[in-house]
Amino acid sequence: MLSIGQKFPEFQKISVVSTEKGKEFADVSSEDHKKDGNWMVMFWYPKDFTFVCPTEIAEFNNHYEDFRDRDTALIGASTDSEFVHLAWRKDHEDLKDLKFPLLADTSKSLAEELGILEPNEKVAYRVTYIVDPDGIVRWVCANDLSVGRNVSEVIRVLDALQTDELCPCNWEKGEETISV
Repeated sequence: MLSIGQKFPEFQKISVVSTEKGKEFADVSSEDHKKDGNWMVMFWYPKDFTFVCPTEIAEFNNHYEDFRDRDTALIGASTDSEFVHLAWRKDHEDLKDLKFPLLADTSKSLAEELGILEPNEKVAYRVTYIVDPDGIVRWVCANDLSVGRNVSEVIRVLDALQTDELCPCNWEKGEETISV
């Protein structure tokens, strides 16, 4: 699995960005966040039309402005196609108004390069990456397929990384960092 300190792979993938007819799809690339000097949070989930995944996607959407306030591009991703992503967004009430793209890695090439494919079904594990503006992985967290992640923890870690200082255990934004 791609880990901390490594360069996040370059990618360009079709993504679902809207449910509005004629505006559903757009390419999303690894360069999009870097050109604006932004961070990127990419979270992978196993499959559309499942049970744990929409709870996570909806919670990331609930915190979209928190990521935006931190100059961070938010991208959801799975190995399902853009057409399945779109159908699921139209079908699931909590996913209709997403403010971030759902990337379709139908070739599984990006998931494979990241090393996050479950060996039997070849679906992505629940993995979250925080990538800095230079394209370097600064945090990675992997969950079992059956366990949803904690979006507040992703934001807490992002805040800590953006201080570029030493942050003690359980540090929260606004608290003192460690001076050496």
